[in-house]
Amino acid sequence: MNSILSAVIVLGVIALIAAVILYACSKKFAVKEDPRIGQVSALLPQANCGGCGFPGCSGMASALVKGADAGSLEGLFCPVGGQEVMSQVADLLGMAVANTDPMVAVVRCNGTCEHRPRIAEYDGLHTCAAMNSTGAGETGCGFGCLGCGDCVKACQFDAIHMNPETGLPEVDEEKCIACGACTKACPRHIIELRKKGPKGRRVYVQCVNKDKGAVAKKSCSVACIGCGKCQKACKFDAITIENNLSYIDFNKCRMCTKCVDECPTGAIVKVNFPVKKAKPAAEAPVAAPKAEAPKAAEAPVAEAPKADLTQTAKEEEKA
Repeated sequence: MNSILSAVIVLGVIALIAAVILYACSKKFAVKEDPRIGQVSALLPQANCGGCGFPGCSGMASALVKGADAGSLEGLFCPVGGQEVMSQVADLLGMAVANTDPMVAVVRCNGTCEHRPRIAEYDGLHTCAAMNSTGAGETGCGFGCLGCGDCVKACQFDAIHMNPETGLPEVDEEKCIACGACTKACPRHIIELRKKGPKGRRVYVQCVNKDKGAVAKKSCSVACIGCGKCQKACKFDAITIENNLSYIDFNKCRMCTKCVDECPTGAIVKVNFPVKKAKPAAEAPVAAPKAEAPKAAEAPVAEAPKADLTQTAKEEEKA
């Protein structure tokens, strides 16, 4: 009995000493968290999508607080919450946040079944990553969409779907919050975040093929062939050509759409622009009636001199 009691007492003392040591260590090495981090985190949408570039909303909140301490929130933006949430965060931290143009995911491939015929059949794991690792896929274009829908699976907001008729993904602009998950999921990087543009209007090159013109044209009828006509037509220096591929800088583009008209393959597209009214066909000018040639004046017919009847009668009487 005494041995059991002694063991209990010893263990109790050891536990008490360990508790004191742990308490002292917790106070000594405690990491104090800025209370503002929790307040900022409460304002964020808690989507944890990673679109801001940080691992979750707590990481974004910590970065925002550090940025406020450094005196700038530049480069920090929550795509899900948008400008409204960022304004609330800035007010909480006593900072000002610059207005940011809304972004949207854009699919830079128009290689539909009609434009880009299949030349092979893939029989394997039905993911874009797996198909891309095997080579060019089922078409002759080694740069275009593979059509397995990895981007659709990556989207948490149901903003992108595969079109069964074209075999290409389509983005719902109303649902897309530009988190960038689809851009990271695409192994060929055909999805890009671009400015949504005023009234949703934008102009971009819907092709990422870097093959030379003849090869690109053979694999897809609407591929960019790097001819440079669009670059010559642009007066704002918004178009560059690199590796046989045109690219439009959305920060410089003024959406004059001249490049769209100049592109010989239709690789440059314009979105949400009003349809131009067809100009009425010019009426053929009515031919003026031919002027009639003036009729020649009729020469007056000379009348034969009338014989003097009286003189004639007298001559007859004498005879």
